[in-house]
Amino acid sequence: MSETVAFVGAAGGAGTSRLTLACAELLARDGRDTVVLDAAYGTQGLADRIEGEITPDMTELCLKDAPLESGLIDQQIDGGGRLSVCPARAPFSRLAEAKTPEAAERFETRIGEATRRFEHVLIDTPPIAANQATAAATSAETVALVCDGIRAETAVPRMADRLHDIGIESSTTVVTRMSEHLEADVCVPTLGTEPPVIGDDWTTGHDAIANVLETVTGTSIEREQSDGVLGSLPFR
Repeated sequence: MSETVAFVGAAGGAGTSRLTLACAELLARDGRDTVVLDAAYGTQGLADRIEGEITPDMTELCLKDAPLESGLIDQQIDGGGRLSVCPARAPFSRLAEAKTPEAAERFETRIGEATRRFEHVLIDTPPIAANQATAAATSAETVALVCDGIRAETAVPRMADRLHDIGIESSTTVVTRMSEHLEADVCVPTLGTEPPVIGDDWTTGHDAIANVLETVTGTSIEREQSDGVLGSLPFR
């Protein structure tokens, strides 16, 4: 059975894309087939971190009939699981069309396709202010609110109210750039040069992202040392 999680940014620039990718890689390294779907059409942050040609992108897949597989970009990692990403990279005209209610319904269909192919489906989701973000959050089994520590006190309750407005009563709060925070169910401290990111310290980075996964999904991640660097993500 697939586990579907929407990582929803409570504010822009909180590190939601980086966190979603780091969680996806750790799951794949742990032997689990994992896919990341991009609902953050405005920032297109996933596209900036993916190697390879992006065609069709996520917006195209929500506007035409094509299999989800045609838009998946597999990433090479050390581990037994598959890691695929479907980013958004589109001109403004297509971005606007992809935010319509009809396109959001197609996004829900794409999530359904992903759940049949992967053990874990992670959705990089912007603040709830557009149709595709609503579709992502309401289609997911679990919602994680992501916010940096500086803005969490105000942004997290505001976004939790917005989730309530679309029928989501509970979520897990992930606070970035802090070791602890009153609003947080789990924190990701600043690691490396662009938080949240798994840096050169394998143990600290591995454990921080493992804590997020275990708190958000209940998925147990093996804690082990490695000569590799989890910070060497296949994402820019």
